[in-house]
Amino acid sequence: MKKLAAVIIVLLFTTFGWYRFSLLPVDSGSQERHNIKIPQGTSVKGVAQILKDKGVIKSPLSFELFIRFKRSADNVQAGTFIIRSSQSVSEIAEILRTGKAEEAIITIPEGYTVTQIDTLLSEKGFSEAGEISKCARTCDFSSFEFLPEVEGLAQRGGKLEGYLYPDTYYVAKEDFVAKFFLERMLTTFRKRVLMQYEEAIEKSDRTIHELVTMASLIEKETRSDAQRPVVSGILWKRYDDERGLGVDATVRYILNKPTDEITREDLNNGSMYNTRKFRGLPPGPISTISIESFKASIKPEQSPYWYYLHGTDGQIHYAESNEEHNINRYNYIK
Repeated sequence: MKKLAAVIIVLLFTTFGWYRFSLLPVDSGSQERHNIKIPQGTSVKGVAQILKDKGVIKSPLSFELFIRFKRSADNVQAGTFIIRSSQSVSEIAEILRTGKAEEAIITIPEGYTVTQIDTLLSEKGFSEAGEISKCARTCDFSSFEFLPEVEGLAQRGGKLEGYLYPDTYYVAKEDFVAKFFLERMLTTFRKRVLMQYEEAIEKSDRTIHELVTMASLIEKETRSDAQRPVVSGILWKRYDDERGLGVDATVRYILNKPTDEITREDLNNGSMYNTRKFRGLPPGPISTISIESFKASIKPEQSPYWYYLHGTDGQIHYAESNEEHNINRYNYIK
């Protein structure tokens, strides 16, 4: 009997130890986040399996036991939740019980300006209108050595324009600070762009600012990845030949006129962003950039073309001469 009792005690301690261990985070040092959807009517067992499949709990059984011990089986909410690998079963259960994740998903699209990022975040209730734009102009970002120190940058986005990496971010609304969020975007830009393509940047014989500025023009002037290298080749060729770039997107940017028709008066605007009037690149980027646009900026495709336009037929039309370009205007812009 004593041996049996001893075996039972060992089994109990072993089981309890396993149970306690299974409630710990899968990876306490991880910052990985998971977007987890719990369908309406899912059983506790089903929820446990979803969490296990997503890699945020160690054991479906221990999760199910925890929920039942806490008598929370009827309180598990359906919905979409952001759960980290560093959270314990207790923390995960609390998120599912309250129906509230501590973080929300914010997606910053490619081609967005600082002003548009400001609007997006304020509409979602993370910041006051104008807060992001103001911080972009006035907050201290001196630790980001790649940011430009040049004259004539548009005040709306300042030196951050074009250097905020467009991506999906997980943000806690109650802890949101404009400066910290912008720093996250700048840090992501450094990792995903500058560090990833460091060697290619050095070989390009262009400055980072030139490459990012050109990439932003490519971002706004193309509609597919196939177009980007060709348009890049045309614009760099015009730039190196000291011809005007003639990019309407720069005029739209400085006038904050994203869709309305551009007038003759607009084209005579005296801003250095007006690449219809002034040669060379504008003082700075005009939007966030995609990786594909940056790659096209670094590695332009050589072609015989000097001109391009987007026709009302939805296609891009290239031309080798101004005469051919004007014919394309006549044929494809209605």
